[in-house]
Amino acid sequence: MTDTLKADLIAEARALGFDACAITRPDAIPDAPARLAAFVDAGRHGQMGWMAERMGWRGDPSALWGEAKSIIMLAESYTPEHDPLDLLQHRDRAAISAYALGRDYHDVVKKRLKALGRWLIARAGGEIKVFVDTAPVMEKPLAAAAGLGWQGKHTNLLSRDLGNWFFLGAIFTTLDLPPDAPARENCGSCRACLDICPTDAFPAPFQLDARRCISYLTIEHHGPVPLDLRERMGNRIYGCDDCLAVCPWNKFARTAREAKYAARAGMVAPDLAELARLDDAGFRARFSGSPIKRIGRNRFIRNVLYAIGNSGAAQLRAVAQGLSDDPDPVVADAAQWAVARLDGAAE
Repeated sequence: MTDTLKADLIAEARALGFDACAITRPDAIPDAPARLAAFVDAGRHGQMGWMAERMGWRGDPSALWGEAKSIIMLAESYTPEHDPLDLLQHRDRAAISAYALGRDYHDVVKKRLKALGRWLIARAGGEIKVFVDTAPVMEKPLAAAAGLGWQGKHTNLLSRDLGNWFFLGAIFTTLDLPPDAPARENCGSCRACLDICPTDAFPAPFQLDARRCISYLTIEHHGPVPLDLRERMGNRIYGCDDCLAVCPWNKFARTAREAKYAARAGMVAPDLAELARLDDAGFRARFSGSPIKRIGRNRFIRNVLYAIGNSGAAQLRAVAQGLSDDPDPVVADAAQWAVARLDGAAE
């Protein structure tokens, strides 16, 4: 019965829009607690205090929900239609991570997870809990344990079938389902993702120091970004796709089936000057329904000003100057830095 249920579950997952589905056990990542503790002890989590506060739950799925017997891991592609690396050449334009160009994936994936969970309960009973990047769940190690792929040298999940442009979601269930075999690591001698990182955020293969990662700096980091990293951010104002975009396994990436992940109007390479002029109301209106909205106007404008400072575009000096006395001291600092950078470039 369980093998038939599993086959039907995978078929239903694909019918709902997921690109891959696999199953693992709550005890399938026994080395996760030690790895997580080492990461936090080294301070590599930066300001993400929630990683330290919930290490017990994050490292042990059974601690999060003791009744769970199986974990269903789902993958959903969001492969961009453009090459994110091309955007980096247009310095007076903003580069936004591909995952944030459309609707917020948290809402889209969770809705699909709930639909699959309802199907499973109707078919076989049991209880479920669904998670998509908003709870202390280590989705990437669990997905690797389920066989969806392996964590590459950039620590993101890679798949022979999907490349690395995909979201992950998890369904914890009290049902005892047949688990899949874990995936093998297939990075070989390739180090393209390590070499392309503009801030040297990888101390070693398969290790990340979030404090140097542009995705962390533009999204999670509060306050001014360290001076030695601002120039390296280039025109990336929300996230960074370099290590994902350069991966050769992307030759197997699938086109995103969900239209909501397609880039919204004005999201691919928007004008930096236009973005810098957004007040709080304008920011909220422009990024309604987008994951960008959660960082708030001030952090967003801070990032835009760093990009303006890196642009070398003299015409943007006045825009930065206009924000040099912004009520938010971090924005004001970023504006003053941008003006000084542009003046230095002009000289």
